[in-house]
Amino acid sequence: MFIDDVPKHLEEEVKNLSKEFRIGDKKKEVLKRVKDEYENARINPGESIGIVTAESFGEPGTQMILRTFHFAGVAEAKVTLGLPRLIEIFDARKEPSTPRTEVYLKSGFSKDKERVKAVAAQLVESKLQDISTEFSLNLTLARIEVSLDKKKMRDLKITEAQLEKILGEELKKVKVSITQDKVILKPGKEDYNLKQLFQLKEKSKSVHIKGVKDISQVSPLFNGNEFVIYCSGANLKDTLKIEGVDGTRTVTNDLFMMAEVLGIEAARQAIINESISVIKQQGLDIDIRHIMLLADAMTIGGKIKGITRSGITADKESVLARASFETPIKHIVNASLIGEEDKLNSVIENVMVNQAVPLGTGLPDLIAKVRSKLAKGK
Repeated sequence: MFIDDVPKHLEEEVKNLSKEFRIGDKKKEVLKRVKDEYENARINPGESIGIVTAESFGEPGTQMILRTFHFAGVAEAKVTLGLPRLIEIFDARKEPSTPRTEVYLKSGFSKDKERVKAVAAQLVESKLQDISTEFSLNLTLARIEVSLDKKKMRDLKITEAQLEKILGEELKKVKVSITQDKVILKPGKEDYNLKQLFQLKEKSKSVHIKGVKDISQVSPLFNGNEFVIYCSGANLKDTLKIEGVDGTRTVTNDLFMMAEVLGIEAARQAIINESISVIKQQGLDIDIRHIMLLADAMTIGGKIKGITRSGITADKESVLARASFETPIKHIVNASLIGEEDKLNSVIENVMVNQAVPLGTGLPDLIAKVRSKLAKGK
């Protein structure tokens, strides 16, 4: 079975479905129908796909919610939805306002409640303040005394020796000792002041002790036929190191983290998935090809670039196209200094100079064959 001029994945899908439904005699008819449908779905040459994509997002965007609310069922974790999230994605904000991670587990872990709980316990970040009952300043001895919660330490399987080592590494130039269920923190230098002591006290509270840094909350939920751990916060690199975590499916809504850890193709797919998720949650429908076009435009250079003046607009070949968006003087002056040439190949620069745009009927040129006088005489 082979279909000319049709992508390989469609051909494979037809093969699999033909076996499943036992097409038999109607094979040729099905192949012809698939090819016709594919040809009809293709974009015509000269189609203004950018404008169509912008319209396809603009109209539903006016119907989206403009607020952030709690996402029901995920331990009341705050999730940015609607238009604010869509703006975050397409502006390529460095950090999402509500970072989250969906941790999928390997087959041996995903259905066992106890093993899921064990993985979740390894994921959530524990700070010094989480295993302490009190932080106090001893001004007489010029030190900070931290009362430890022994039960929480046992639950997290943290020993006093481990705690002393971690604090010694994290708090530079601070003498750390543990006596009678208390951590003693004393500044290494003698010429300290009260302000510095207070600063050390506040800094010590947030020292990372165990778990994955920046994962503040975990919530294992049964999704479909397996457990998925939904986390508030994002640290994909360290999350993938945890035993039992499925690195092929675990994702975060932090696009730049996806690009850094899994590569630009993963970031492109994350842009598509996040956009579809936001749009579907609002009960709207946008053709996936428009979303794919935006994702391609944002990642084609190997880095994530937003649809902003410093993003994909700055990469446009045309001087006039760059100048038409924002800060026109800067672009025109810079272009004149280096003698840049504008080929007038795109839409907006042709509109600016009042000539036909290379779209639709403006795309092809007409060529006339002129017969010579000698040919006319014959």
